[in-house]
Amino acid sequence: MNIGGASAASGVSQRMIRHYEKIGLIPPPPRRDGGYRDYSDPDVHVLRFIANARDLGFPIEEIRVLLGLWSDRGRASAEVKALAESRAADLGRKADALNAMRGALLDLAKACHGNERPECPILARLAS
Repeated sequence: MNIGGASAASGVSQRMIRHYEKIGLIPPPPRRDGGYRDYSDPDVHVLRFIANARDLGFPIEEIRVLLGLWSDRGRASAEVKALAESRAADLGRKADALNAMRGALLDLAKACHGNERPECPILARLAS
């Protein structure tokens, strides 16, 4: 199938498919006589794997590792678990930071009267 078909079947944009090829995350597929990329069902399966990993917050370099582990039937699942736990911990730290920012914004908004007067603790805090 062409890149449009692979994109539709995998949920990965054509631009990202080209990018993944360019950075060597996926090998370039063979080309048809007209020069068009020719993707197979296994190629689409790999693209779905990458999309699912991205949806779970894995960065490209960790996806590269996961792809290697996925293709290595002799690997220990402990390696995969360790990557998942590490990513979950990173996401937890980011979630905590986002919750702290949200709380600070809500406190500032609560302190603002939101009326016709120019005094605004939100702007005062940003300027401090």
